[in-house]
Amino acid sequence: MTGNIRLLSDTLAAAKAEGRSALIAYLPAGFPTVDGGIDAIKAVFDGGADVVEVGLPHSDPVLDGPVIQTADDIALRGGVKIADVMRTVREAHEATGKPVLVMTYWNPIDRYGVERFTAELAEAGGAGCILPDLPVQEAGLWREHAAKHDLATVFVVAPSSRDARLAEITAAGSGFVYAASLMGVTGTRESVGAQAQNLVERTRATRADLPVCVGLGVSNAEQAAEVASFADGVIVGSAFVQRMLDAPDTAAGVEAVRELAADLAKGVRRTA
Repeated sequence: MTGNIRLLSDTLAAAKAEGRSALIAYLPAGFPTVDGGIDAIKAVFDGGADVVEVGLPHSDPVLDGPVIQTADDIALRGGVKIADVMRTVREAHEATGKPVLVMTYWNPIDRYGVERFTAELAEAGGAGCILPDLPVQEAGLWREHAAKHDLATVFVVAPSSRDARLAEITAAGSGFVYAASLMGVTGTRESVGAQAQNLVERTRATRADLPVCVGLGVSNAEQAAEVASFADGVIVGSAFVQRMLDAPDTAAGVEAVRELAADLAKGVRRTA
C-alpha cells in the first residue's frame, strides 16, 4: 500500500477552495492509553479537524513544552511502541478516511530503520511525517524512502530561519511546511504574534505551491481565526493534550477534545 500524500494535499486544497485554513490537530499515540488515544483522535476528527498529527512519544522531546512532555511520559510509562503508533495511524485513518501524519524526532526512526518505518507507515495509510529535528541537508535517505512510499516530508521553519534557508527547506519538503510561530517550545500562549505572519509570507515567497501551516501557541477559536487569516493551516497540539490531562477520565477527555475541535473549526472558518 502507498501512503496518502495525495489525500493530504487534496484536503488542504479543499479547505483553501472553501476560503479557509485547514485545522490540524496533534495528539500523542498511547496517551492516556493506546485505545484512549485512538478514541481521542477520532473525536477530534468528528469535531471538525481536517488533518491529525500523531505524536511518537519521545523521552527527550526538545521542541515540546511541559504539557506534551507530560503526555509523552504517560505514554512511555504505559509501554507505547512504534507498532502502537502505526496502529493508531491505521485505525484513525480507516475510521475517518482523513489524512493522518506522524510527528517524530529523528532518533526513533534511525534506530527502527528508515525503510521499515516508511513501509509500515504507508501500509497503515499514513500521509507522511513531520520531522522537527532532521536538518534538510541530512534528509536524503528519509526523502528517498518517503518518496518511494508516497509519504509527505514536512519540515519545520522558525522566525530565525533566513530566506536562503527557507528556500532550501521548501524545495525539499512536501505536503506542507510547519511554521513555528515563535522561537521556543510548544504550549498555549496569550498571543500568537506578528512573527508568524511574517514567517508565512517569507516562506510562501520561496515556493508558492506548498501550503504553510502555523503551530505553537494556538489554543482557542480567536487565535485560530487570527492565524487562519494568513496561514493555510492552523496547528493545535498542547490545548488538546491539556484537555485530556484535565479530564477526570478518558471518556470525559474524549468529549473535551471533540468540543475543542468544534470550537477551533468555527475559528478557522471565520475568515471564509
